[in-house]
Amino acid sequence: MEEKVIEIKDLLKAKRFSEVKEYLKEINSVDISSLFDELKGEEIILIYRLLEKEKAAEVFTELDSDIQEKLIGVLTDKELKDVIDELYIDDAVDLIEEMPSNVVKRILKHIGAEDRQIINKLLQYPDDSAGSMMTTEFIDLKENMTVAEALEKIKKIGVDSETVYTCYVLTVTRKIIGVVTLEKLLLSNLDTKIADIMDQSIIKINTLEDQENVAKMFDKYDEYALPVVDKEDRLVGIITVDDALAILKEEQEEDFERMAAIRPSEDTYLKTSVFTHIKNRIGWLLILMLSATITGTVLAKYEAAFEALPLLVSFIPMIMGTAGNSGQQSSTIIIRALATEEVTLKDWLKVLWKEIRVGFLVGIVLLIVNLVRIYIQYKDIQLALVLGLTLIFTVMVSKAIGSMLPILVKKLKKDPAVVAAPLLTTLIDLCAIVIYFQIATTLLTGLK
Repeated sequence: MEEKVIEIKDLLKAKRFSEVKEYLKEINSVDISSLFDELKGEEIILIYRLLEKEKAAEVFTELDSDIQEKLIGVLTDKELKDVIDELYIDDAVDLIEEMPSNVVKRILKHIGAEDRQIINKLLQYPDDSAGSMMTTEFIDLKENMTVAEALEKIKKIGVDSETVYTCYVLTVTRKIIGVVTLEKLLLSNLDTKIADIMDQSIIKINTLEDQENVAKMFDKYDEYALPVVDKEDRLVGIITVDDALAILKEEQEEDFERMAAIRPSEDTYLKTSVFTHIKNRIGWLLILMLSATITGTVLAKYEAAFEALPLLVSFIPMIMGTAGNSGQQSSTIIIRALATEEVTLKDWLKVLWKEIRVGFLVGIVLLIVNLVRIYIQYKDIQLALVLGLTLIFTVMVSKAIGSMLPILVKKLKKDPAVVAAPLLTTLIDLCAIVIYFQIATTLLTGLK
């Protein structure tokens, strides 16, 4: 990519614009949009104007919102209209949502009354819902059509449709009664009726369905596109697999941030201001700092144990680290299992029992290793036994907590990813310290 940028910049500097134009024809639209991140203001505008009309629109939809805004500011009305005319409805909606009000006004000037009405309707759907991300540009057929008539309609309106591979069979009231693929049409006789070859087992999405559930449906049913229906079961739009992939990426990024105790950002890291970063992080940090004082209070309670056997303190990092890692392992696995629906809420008892058994067996292995290590290093069988038993119980408890917290959060109809790793670790640390010193004060002579 860096070599391409250097080559294009050299050609621009030499004013060999025809060569740049030919060079751009050979590059994919997505790769061209990546090139724009490495170019400066004037270079971006010049390169964009050298693109062919259709490719320019494709590149435009892939650009970051700040570059889109910059381009809209310099494009003539004709150039802007050419771009907007090539955009699909869902891309136009995304553009309007990203732009400031003064830019939106200019965009809307170049959108026809009918399309503007559709866009306004789509903008009314809740954020992150199927309705807000669907497109209304799809191919609809009638059941009494022949294959020949269907193919003729596809040729006529296919160029303006999001996809031509999947077609939807509708009634007069726009209720969906079947689905037929382009493959099925091409392999059927031209005089065959659509009713005879359409698939009536239809997977539908409601307009208010959460976008994360929509993405899961694509993964589950392995479809290229899914129909979206309103509350009266009328087909109002479709969602394609590329939209589902974008949702999965967005949701994964949000989950990673939440699991790290950071409020999700709307923008990229470098484009997010310092103060926004602070606002996104400080809340959790304050909560976790205050919750850590509980652990300190518990440690103070066992001050006598420290004085009687100071060596106990040196093992606290190992106990807390092992407990935290064990809990995080279980939490990560269960969050993933919930997301892929391998585990449901009703499976909580099975999950708990399995994690307790895993914790016990892992603890046994850790006990054996520590018995040998502590005895060789300190020649103290009692200390080795204390640490071994502590590891067994802390690993079991940690895995129980790590597996149950995501399920509890899911039960509360929240995202399991909000079980932030630091919060989970703080809770587990507290349990680990209590278990450690309870076993120590019970087993070691002179500490009772």
